[in-house]
Amino acid sequence: MGILSRLPVKWMPPLIAALLTAFVVGAEARSSVPPRPTSLPSIAEGADARAVRSARAAQNRAIARLDTAAVASFWTEDVEIRRGLGVLVTGRDAYQKLFNPDSGAIARGDELIYQREPVSVEVSTKWPLAYEAGTWAGHFGRANGPVRISGRYAAQWVKRNGRWLIRGEVYVALSCAGAGCSATAAP
Repeated sequence: MGILSRLPVKWMPPLIAALLTAFVVGAEARSSVPPRPTSLPSIAEGADARAVRSARAAQNRAIARLDTAAVASFWTEDVEIRRGLGVLVTGRDAYQKLFNPDSGAIARGDELIYQREPVSVEVSTKWPLAYEAGTWAGHFGRANGPVRISGRYAAQWVKRNGRWLIRGEVYVALSCAGAGCSATAAP
């Protein structure tokens, strides 16, 4: 038998009233608390943040076209990347080789076409620096092909001579499908 069945009948109306009051007061208290943001708000989504987003979109298009020279034009000479499975790559030339479809490592059409989607871009109010965070996916063969590996990334951008360039990127692989699951993370 439950606890309510053991209480005297005369206590039921006050108990029900107390429970309803607690429920209503609790609901009002919860509704007065603003919801937590699901992502960090952008400090400045002004012209510079839009320029970073535009540069990322242009780089995505260059990746999809397999235009490695255009892809590399968005990096500083000393760019550093921590790849999705943990391997470190330093320097524009080394990074560009990862995007070279003519390297002989893979057949044309079998490339992973990486696409990055910014979730937030924050631009410093003091320095020529910006922080980008978002999601990435490696699509098989084309930009809208099947996703083989994906995750989250962060990037540091620096503004030089009026142009935003990527100085560093960190990618973390979080999911995979098909052949993408056969890759091994760096120890």
